[in-house]
Amino acid sequence: MDVRDPVKRWTKVVGVVLFVTSVGCSNAVMLSQETEQGGIVTYLFKEDRGGPMGSSHRMDALKRIEGKCPSGYTILKDGEVQGYSSMSSVEGAEGEITGRRWGIQFRCK
Repeated sequence: MDVRDPVKRWTKVVGVVLFVTSVGCSNAVMLSQETEQGGIVTYLFKEDRGGPMGSSHRMDALKRIEGKCPSGYTILKDGEVQGYSSMSSVEGAEGEITGRRWGIQFRCK
């Protein structure tokens, strides 16, 4: 019996757990306000990549709403919300980097 076999198996398990938890910690989609009846979900978007409606994060935002409202939901309002800005740390890149966010206010049925 190879002694390294359980170690390899353990290493794979730890790697998978770390990957799954790091994916869940992304702030690309956030439930920024929550009530018993609904809330506001926000997600990142870039205008040059389809804008808010074409963002790959929009589907994740809608899935988050569906998870909170299994009986259905109504979108009350959607639009751009305050994003974030930070200074670039890339050599040769100057100025601020701005992240734009889109918000969806919803009410559960």
